[in-house]
Amino acid sequence: MKDISSVSHLSNEIFDLNSISKESQQIKITIERKKFKKFATLISGFSKTSEAKDVEKYLKKKLACGGTTKNNVVEIQGNQKDKVKLLLIEKGYQEELIDA
Repeated sequence: MKDISSVSHLSNEIFDLNSISKESQQIKITIERKKFKKFATLISGFSKTSEAKDVEKYLKKKLACGGTTKNNVVEIQGNQKDKVKLLLIEKGYQEELIDA
């Protein structure tokens, strides 16, 4: 038997809460200057820590750089603002709701 959602009582293949949350989240991408004239890209607006961790892991792999998650804010090394926006759109976030 297929997995059934406890919220909608529909199959998880039909009713996916993760895609619904991605479609309505307001994501903000900013650049912050760190020590020794280094930059970091900050991505905020995630509702769950697990979602922020998932995005962090995805971005670190795609951009081949370091990063961390603190208080539902993803921090990626370097000035990666444009690349991060494109990767978030590729991951399923709405372009209109990403403030870059």
